[in-house]
Amino acid sequence: MINKLIDKIRKTSAPIVVGLDPMLNYVPKHIQEKAFAEYGETLEGAAEAIWQFNKGIVDATCDLIPAVKPQIAMYEQFGIPGLLAYKKTIDYCKSKDLVVIGDIKRGDIGSTSAAYAVGHLGKIQIGSKSYAGFDEDFATVNPYLGTDGVKPFIDVCKEEKKGLFILVKTSNPSSGEFQDRLIDGRPLYEWVGEKVANWGEDHMGDTYSYIGAVVGATYPEMGKVLRRLMPKTFILVPGYGAQGGKGADLVHFFNEDGLGAIVNSSRGIIAAYKQEKYASFGEKNYADASRKAVEDMIADIRGALEAR
Repeated sequence: MINKLIDKIRKTSAPIVVGLDPMLNYVPKHIQEKAFAEYGETLEGAAEAIWQFNKGIVDATCDLIPAVKPQIAMYEQFGIPGLLAYKKTIDYCKSKDLVVIGDIKRGDIGSTSAAYAVGHLGKIQIGSKSYAGFDEDFATVNPYLGTDGVKPFIDVCKEEKKGLFILVKTSNPSSGEFQDRLIDGRPLYEWVGEKVANWGEDHMGDTYSYIGAVVGATYPEMGKVLRRLMPKTFILVPGYGAQGGKGADLVHFFNEDGLGAIVNSSRGIIAAYKQEKYASFGEKNYADASRKAVEDMIADIRGALEAR
């Protein structure tokens, strides 16, 4: 799957991923009103609204981008109807030939970790038949429990030719409380980065490993160090736009081949119509505002890479 992701990045010249992280207050009123008219002001109504919202954004941007990253918590908050919307979103994105990164941030051990891996990336055997659960192409994983928590995911990835993005240095302000702690004179995130590179050595695509890393755009200097430590690791970079990251901050995440990283923007794209810059589009044309935000993000990152 890493080969497909790289191929689509090359074809679109857009090393970006759109984070499909819908909050109900991002959804324009006309979409909410239509969903509530059909299902009432219920969990089902809310789930229908976010699904229709997602569909509009995907339709408007799918020709520009290689991948999407739905964050499962934004769907879980609406219970079972929300999870059904999550699955519909995944299936629709795959029908558009987009790579789907399931932002699930799972982290457990043994049979529990294996069940998470099967549910999101693998297949479950039921009698004489097997079924894919959520069927994402990649999943995000929390490595805090060590190899015991990651290996079951790697095993499923090898079987299904899918991939992972493992949290190494996250973009949130308090990440340093643990991740920056010195261990034998080096910050913890460096040790984790080296381990991710090690895990990835036996799970290689043509040029990059199927085992990637998450490194926040808000820490570009740390990204420079981690890029050296993980030369064959693809880096998922959250924190662009709404969290303060800009194209000029991101060049260190990429290798000299112009590959090696994919940059995420979530509300900066899906709620673009709420920004002053794109307000002229209005609520009715929220998807067009999202398309313009994608085009601006591509130009920003491409310009920064060309100028380095």
